[in-house]
Amino acid sequence: MKSLLVLMLVGLLSTGAYAQIQEGPLNIIAVFAHPDDADSKMGGTAALMAKMGHNVKFVSITNGDAGHHEEGGGMLAKRRRAEAQEAARQLGIAEYTVLDNHDGELLPELHIRQQVIREIRKWDADVVLGLRPNDYHPDHRYAGVLVQDAAYMVVVPNVTPDTPPLTKNPVFLYMSDGFQKPNPFSHDIVVGIDEVFEQKVRGLDAHDSQMYEWLPWVGGRLDQVPENPEERFQYLLNSYTNRSRVSDEQRASLEKWYGTEKAASFRFVESFEICEYGHQPSEEEIRAIFPMLNDN
Repeated sequence: MKSLLVLMLVGLLSTGAYAQIQEGPLNIIAVFAHPDDADSKMGGTAALMAKMGHNVKFVSITNGDAGHHEEGGGMLAKRRRAEAQEAARQLGIAEYTVLDNHDGELLPELHIRQQVIREIRKWDADVVLGLRPNDYHPDHRYAGVLVQDAAYMVVVPNVTPDTPPLTKNPVFLYMSDGFQKPNPFSHDIVVGIDEVFEQKVRGLDAHDSQMYEWLPWVGGRLDQVPENPEERFQYLLNSYTNRSRVSDEQRASLEKWYGTEKAASFRFVESFEICEYGHQPSEEEIRAIFPMLNDN
């Protein structure tokens, strides 16, 4: 009988079935590979959540010290930390932490998993967002693995015992990507971000080393980047406006959450997939996590 009870408890913990997402301020943490990853994938949603009273934190597992064609090392890492802090200010989120692991060298090692567990626990997270472990960049892939490996372990007291365990398993969500193999992204939750789209781009604009130097250089369009700061921002705004398109899958999910009429009004969206690890949220809990979905 005792063994059966233990098995039942383990099952509840692993699925998060005992946890409940309450209405009101939640602690939300996004954990990713490089300063600017989450900004591009969920900057608009983060800004909306912050305005609605949620406590939002971004955590970059690497310090970004390899992401440039002319700079590198400690000086670049220092620059990117400063950019991350300005991005947090622009988005209105509570914190933006940059851990001191080398860019381009990330592996799913135990000591880094422990760093991720600590960050999730210290934030007392209700919701954790991460990257899927299928991506062109190895740092992105392994950041996704590290977040997956932290799921469930965040409630185990004897794992990373220097930080108190969570009393509930959070909801784990993936931020969107366009990769199709081994399986395409599932647009389980789609958030319309039109009202904060420019604010999202302001957050990206803070990552000067990436938006106006490194990424244009990699893409072979560095000569197209204006020198004037105001013209640069307009260049970035136009770039994100032109590449934004609501897919059929996103439109169907928008209609589910917002209703047909409201869904049709959105030009800019961000998508999230529910991870099979962690607490499996009900529709009511999803609407508590994303209060903007109730605006229909």
